[in-house]
Amino acid sequence: MNYPKKRSKIRLYLGNYLHGLRKRLVWVLSTKKIAKQEFVDKSSYVIFEHRTPLRRPLNGDGASLQDNKINNLTLAVHKINNCLVKPGKIFSYWRLIGNPTKRKGYKEGMVLKQGRVDKGTGGGLCQLSNLIYWMTLHTPLTITERWRHGYDVFPDVNRSQPFGSGATCYYPQLDLCIENNTKQNFQLILEITDTELIGRWVSDQEIPYRYKIEEREPKITHESWGGYVRQNYLVKMIFDQITGDFLSEEVVAENKAIMMYKPFLEPGV
Repeated sequence: MNYPKKRSKIRLYLGNYLHGLRKRLVWVLSTKKIAKQEFVDKSSYVIFEHRTPLRRPLNGDGASLQDNKINNLTLAVHKINNCLVKPGKIFSYWRLIGNPTKRKGYKEGMVLKQGRVDKGTGGGLCQLSNLIYWMTLHTPLTITERWRHGYDVFPDVNRSQPFGSGATCYYPQLDLCIENNTKQNFQLILEITDTELIGRWVSDQEIPYRYKIEEREPKITHESWGGYVRQNYLVKMIFDQITGDFLSEEVVAENKAIMMYKPFLEPGV
């Protein structure tokens, strides 16, 4: 994996503009039906639930950026909560949320730009796309578009999920899309408390399977340009819901990311 090239502001602007234009054209020409919010009875079967903390122990600008991130997440959750994905329909993260602009109330949060931690309007929304992606891996829904993170930002301190189990997002080109190829309805329920972002997929029927996500072939390589790259595969293991018998497995993601920290302990640690 080569170290990413530094591009000029003009090239970045033109690239984003052209890729965004192409994505909007795809939306216009697509014949797929997009799932929408529907406030139906929530007394359904919980297929999978997950929660993530809203704050990390950061100081200075980091603390205020986390406040802004929570504001951004609250606005986005309002647009996505109760999205009902009926059979044959597609959930699209950005088509539901729209462009996260300052005019809509979004604030500057933490973002990654060319390998650097920076500020950007709508920053922090990756936490929501990460949550939805991880939950969806534990359902029979089909992920049709997901973009991996190009950088591994934090060490494995208190990490509860395998490396590479998230989905980055950038409006409009880096979307998260999920298609319902089953014969039952699935609804996305989201909630923000004082401390956590909580999500669950619910359905009008139980499902016959249970899923487990495992990391395979993890490795860290020291690249010729001096940095470190982390890689792995994520495998979805499928079990019978009643008997617990293993049925099959499939590779659901291949991850490769530049590490933004050194993969070894400092002297004296």
